Amino acid sequence: MSVGPMLRAWRSSRGKSQLALAVEAGVSTRHVSFIETGRSTPSREMLLTLAEHLDVPLRERNALLEAAGYAAVFRETPLDAPAMTEIRGALTRILDASEPNPTVVVNRRYDVLLSNAAAVQLLSFFAPMWRGKNNLALILLSDQGLRPSMDNWREVAAHVAHRIRGELSTGTRDAFDEEMLERAVATQIELRDMPPFETGTPSILVPVKLRRGGLRLDLYTTITTLGTPLDITLQELRIETLFPANGESRRALEEVIRAGAD
Repeated sequence: MSVGPMLRAWRSSRGKSQLALAVEAGVSTRHVSFIETGRSTPSREMLLTLAEHLDVPLRERNALLEAAGYAAVFRETPLDAPAMTEIRGALTRILDASEPNPTVVVNRRYDVLLSNAAAVQLLSFFAPMWRGKNNLALILLSDQGLRPSMDNWREVAAHVAHRIRGELSTGTRDAFDEEMLERAVATQIELRDMPPFETGTPSILVPVKLRRGGLRLDLYTTITTLGTPLDITLQELRIETLFPANGESRRALEEVIRAGAD
């Protein structure tokens, strides 16, 4: 796709008119229109300005630049690279400080990059048969993962599949991105063909309800991101922490952690 249609797609996805984008970027509506229709070739600086006002992810800003014939600007540095030493140290301190609450660091497709001991113990306890990829979404969705232990799997699966499609449906993807997107679509089709599930009492959060034997654990998730990143890897990092939803679950989590430590 050429840069004009790509830019128009991002503008449409953000719900902005050409006029609104032009006012924010300090250019004429005619100039935005000419860029989108291919009648005008934007400068690199203009593309970056428009992408900034459209809140385009860094990965996709590179794709816009390359479509217009410019070199990519934003790096994607592996988290285990020497340049990331300080970031890894900060993430490790966050993970340690989160104990005894299970916490993982994931990327946009939910590969688990780092985790604390509580997260390992939780997954080992409730998904003892899992031997697949170290990916939180796959563990949640799979019959060999958390699905058999999750009382509200359909509710959680719907939420996870929606998030994966939101993260991966637009922009550039690699083979594993495509695999994850296909899995999300397959899950949504499976859920669509199931009878409607009972939602019960309305809740302010989507809980994760786990059960194994007589042990029940209700959790809710918080997500933390890094501020003002200029690297693709850092922008796509998510720190997900699971907290007990009540006193009974807090005691159950302590029991799971004790069992994992023995």
